[in-house]
Amino acid sequence: MKNFSTPTLLFQRTLGLIAIALLALVAGCSTIRFTYNQGDTLLYWWMDSYVDFEGQQADVTKRDIGRLFQWHRQTQLKDYAALAAGFQRQLAGNPTQADLVNAYRELRLRGERIALHAIPEMTTLAMSITPEQIGNIERKFNTKNEEYRRKFMSGDVEKRQRARYKKSMEQFELWFGNFNSEQEAVMRRASDARPLDNQVWLEERQYRQRRILATLRKVQQEKLNRDQTAALLQGLVREFFGRMEAPERKAFYDAYLDQTTKYILTGIKLATPAQKQHAQERIGGWIQDFNALAAGK
Repeated sequence: MKNFSTPTLLFQRTLGLIAIALLALVAGCSTIRFTYNQGDTLLYWWMDSYVDFEGQQADVTKRDIGRLFQWHRQTQLKDYAALAAGFQRQLAGNPTQADLVNAYRELRLRGERIALHAIPEMTTLAMSITPEQIGNIERKFNTKNEEYRRKFMSGDVEKRQRARYKKSMEQFELWFGNFNSEQEAVMRRASDARPLDNQVWLEERQYRQRRILATLRKVQQEKLNRDQTAALLQGLVREFFGRMEAPERKAFYDAYLDQTTKYILTGIKLATPAQKQHAQERIGGWIQDFNALAAGK
């Protein structure tokens, strides 16, 4: 379900624990244990591609990422195993749209929990960012936005719908295995019935980017102290996670969640017993991985 989520944000990616530890639940990843064990390095590389760390700043960032992963491994992964087991039980029955909405909200709550826990580490990072590095981040944002336009906003409606359908089916097939041509035809119709909201997603992406850049500039230009910076970042995290309830966007996000969960439910209902067994076994593997990771393996 990763591709059904809102666009990622710098500070949420700074907490790439979400993307790594919940990857199996939201994207159907089959290599969660390997990815998680390499996660601190992967996260540092991703962040460095935006910021271009310098000297001691790089060492401190690596240290803080390591601490976050240690906390996360020791305190969160057992909960993820339990959450996955709940998904497994629902899939064995007849999950409803309400079940899927609740699953999304459970994942979102866990993402916010990580983000809020990491405020001290984000504060250290934000206070160390230089004007040149803010420029690096802004240029990277612009590059990624151009990539988004090329992938999801170029061409006619048919091309954009086909690209969206193909991306979503990659996720369904990770869960359930291959779909036959009849199933694919039904899924394509269900996918095309959803509004093409790429322009709105780009606007949301750019809104968050502007807020991140403005926050970093305020910290740097006004020489905010640690308490002031932490308060600013906590407000930013709460703003981003509460964006679905913002008056100017609530109707859009409500409709998006409704359409997305209906689409996912279509795939679940189409799945054959063999495909559902495939999904059961995959989730079982994730549960084993979460428990092994929590035990330090």
